[in-house]
Amino acid sequence: MNIEFKPITKENIGQALTIYNWYVLNSTATFHLEAIASEELKKMVSVGHSKYQSFLIFFDGAVCGFCYLSQFRYKEAYDKSAEITLYLDKGFTGKGIGKTTISYLENIAKRNEIDNLVAVVTANNSGSISLFEKDGYFKVGHLKNIGVKFGKALDVVSYQKEI
Repeated sequence: MNIEFKPITKENIGQALTIYNWYVLNSTATFHLEAIASEELKKMVSVGHSKYQSFLIFFDGAVCGFCYLSQFRYKEAYDKSAEITLYLDKGFTGKGIGKTTISYLENIAKRNEIDNLVAVVTANNSGSISLFEKDGYFKVGHLKNIGVKFGKALDVVSYQKEI
């Protein structure tokens, strides 16, 4: 098993966009309701940012997902914290890619003087919750009925890890 990470750029963001828009249209993992354009994803993943970095994930040479660190809040006092996000293409879960990705992003965060990571997950996404819990993240928040998708009210939970 060979897992590699390459920075997301303007030239390769389309590969991440395809994966993301599948989740938009088929899951509650994101609260976008309609497919987004690459310009929107570029803002979300902070393409080219030195501190909040984003990566395509490769499994045995094939793009299997993307991941990124993003600014937790837009106030300077929060700069020691970041939100951690990853999306794996369907068919690539259960192969250890998520665990490797979290570890990779934690190392990037440490190098960039980020001490806290927060994962924000739809409460019905048991796979992501299990992944973060196994990696030492603990539940710090639960927002009830905070969004509606596919006609269903959804909760969101937050998990944090001090690294």
